[in-house]
Amino acid sequence: MAAGARLLDLVPLLEADCRVQVVVTVPHEGQAWHGLEEFVRASGILAMPWQQAVHHDWDLVLTASHRHIDQVHGKVLVLPHGAGAARSRTLSRKGGAVRPTTGLDRDLLTYRGRLIPSVLALSHHAELDILRQTCPEAEAVAVIAGDICLDRMMQSLRFRDQYRAALGLEDGQQLVTVSSTWSTDSTFGTHTGLYTRLLDEIAQRETVGPSGDRVAAVIHPAVWAAHGRWQVRSWLAPARRAGLLLVPPDAGWRAVMIASDVVVGDHGSTTAYAAAIGRPVCLAAVPHDVLRPNSIADTLAGRAPRLDHSQPLLPQLRDAVHCAAEVSSAISSRMGYAADELRAAMYRLLELDLPPWPPHTAPVPLPRPSEWR
Repeated sequence: MAAGARLLDLVPLLEADCRVQVVVTVPHEGQAWHGLEEFVRASGILAMPWQQAVHHDWDLVLTASHRHIDQVHGKVLVLPHGAGAARSRTLSRKGGAVRPTTGLDRDLLTYRGRLIPSVLALSHHAELDILRQTCPEAEAVAVIAGDICLDRMMQSLRFRDQYRAALGLEDGQQLVTVSSTWSTDSTFGTHTGLYTRLLDEIAQRETVGPSGDRVAAVIHPAVWAAHGRWQVRSWLAPARRAGLLLVPPDAGWRAVMIASDVVVGDHGSTTAYAAAIGRPVCLAAVPHDVLRPNSIADTLAGRAPRLDHSQPLLPQLRDAVHCAAEVSSAISSRMGYAADELRAAMYRLLELDLPPWPPHTAPVPLPRPSEWR
């Protein structure tokens, strides 16, 4: 679902062009991921069964995942599904194995000696240096395009009031958002009680004077997909009954970050994006021993304060820091250019002239947090 969400940033660059038909397909193993079928249906894009898609010759294949892409026939454009093409973690745990990885390794980018991408979209020029070491044959197809998700968020900052209104926030109310990636060393994996503790402290403070402050939760799509929506909601049922705004993975996490007054997070992409757009950030979980030096997460970890979970939480949020310049420049070295760069790459692979109109970058959609019921 994380890969699908990133593709939904990309396909609008093809809109209004009657020469192009867009189709979506999901690898057959992906059908087992909870909520994915509904996510694809909600996109409104014509869906094709995987078994049929792998027997078709495509003019262009767009993917934000390396899974099974070697089975699809056509010119392939690969882009990251999170912040940066180079992973912040130094180890991969796919298939239960623990091995070194950068996210730009030869085993991800080639199949039986064949280079898979026709275009490899990178977010930052530093990733090109990594690529030269890990898969030098891919340098010829690399394009430093920037980050289309971050660009959309930056252009959506002016709609902050509308996003806050959609969350039911009024003037003077503060929104604390707890952001979590997946894995056992994430915020959700290590401090599940953090949500209830924040809400309890807000409730205790309101015995002195009402504030109406709220807490929202943004949890990585892999957690929802692996455990199911019912289970995630069940684990957070006490916090939801106390007023937690739980944001489903397809329901506007970016707008929630824009609406936030402070973000408590970890080494995941959502926390980095929050910092990059200027939200004050502090960290609830940071696995220092597995972060790649000078990565996006390492950059954020070097600047944002850590929560002391043995102490009251709300007073510590005053120490949250602004580090937008450092984190945004670590995510993208082509700020504001991703739509132009990616559209040009797509049309080059399609062997079509660029449309005469400029690409449209739509604001991120309104948030739709799930209500307690």
